Amino acid sequence: MRTIIVTAAIVVMALACGTRAGEPKKQTETESIPVRVAEIGRDARLGQIQASGSLSTEDEARLSFKVGGIIERIYVREGEKIKKGQLLATLKATEISAQVSQVQLSLEKAQRDYERVLNLYRDSVATLEQLQNAKTGLEIARQGLRAAGFNQQYAKIYATADGFVVRKLKNEGELAEPGNPLLLTRAVNASSGWILTVGLSDRDWAQVSIGDAATVRFDAFPGKTFTGRVHRKSLAADPASGVFETQLRVDLGPEQPAVGIFGKASIEAGRPVEGFSIPYDALLEANGKTGFVFVTNDGKTVKRVPVTIASINQQVVMLSGGLEGYRQVVIAGSPYLTDQSSIRVIP
Repeated sequence: MRTIIVTAAIVVMALACGTRAGEPKKQTETESIPVRVAEIGRDARLGQIQASGSLSTEDEARLSFKVGGIIERIYVREGEKIKKGQLLATLKATEISAQVSQVQLSLEKAQRDYERVLNLYRDSVATLEQLQNAKTGLEIARQGLRAAGFNQQYAKIYATADGFVVRKLKNEGELAEPGNPLLLTRAVNASSGWILTVGLSDRDWAQVSIGDAATVRFDAFPGKTFTGRVHRKSLAADPASGVFETQLRVDLGPEQPAVGIFGKASIEAGRPVEGFSIPYDALLEANGKTGFVFVTNDGKTVKRVPVTIASINQQVVMLSGGLEGYRQVVIAGSPYLTDQSSIRVIP
């Protein structure tokens, strides 16, 4: 009897549990995520443009001999500073000196021939044509001597400007061909200093003007800042990268950098364009000039949109694009949001 009662109780309990398990649960409404928002401001004070590039000098010279020959001396080493007019390298003078002497002897003979024909012409023995031919031969010999002297002068290489030697392409004792570079130099003087070449987008390129001030930093000189100005703007985009090369002349003072070191510049744009300003807290996943924000127009749902960063200054982010057509940006609660999340705006 006890067994029957226990069995009946178990069956009743199982039926009761089965009924509750099978009952449909009440579905709760999706809770909106509380966020704070701020109005998106239109702003034309896009004062700073961030850019980066490599350092070089404005003037590069590939110095060579005009005539060929054996290199006798190279007076400088790679990295050495040079002064304008300084003797850098010479050829062995034997061959070129012999050529000059040969032309000099030819000139002396042409001078004697001309004087002899002139005397014969005065005695009516030589014709006018013979006199003119002798005079022409004398002039050709004179010009030949000038050319030989010119070539002798350029059997030596002199520095064309103050600067330094970047590379030495040949050594003493080697054969130098006419016109083939022997030394690669870069000028650094009052009229040609250090140049930081950066790449700008078409929008940024339109904002800057020649003469705009810039602040430059180099990883090679940690903790130091240098002043610079926009020196030159390219009028054509680079076909490979699509950016517009812009040159900044940088005052490095007593520092002696190397060609090719990496630098970052902040350019004070002289031609601001219309953009947007948002609080710093609204910006997500910033990487260089790109980032993301959550925006809303109706205060009920959000959209995740990419933006282009122009500058960041005093907790305010200046954007050059990405927020066209949007009214508000989320400044608190962003970590809990995804694209098209439901939101509830709180004070």
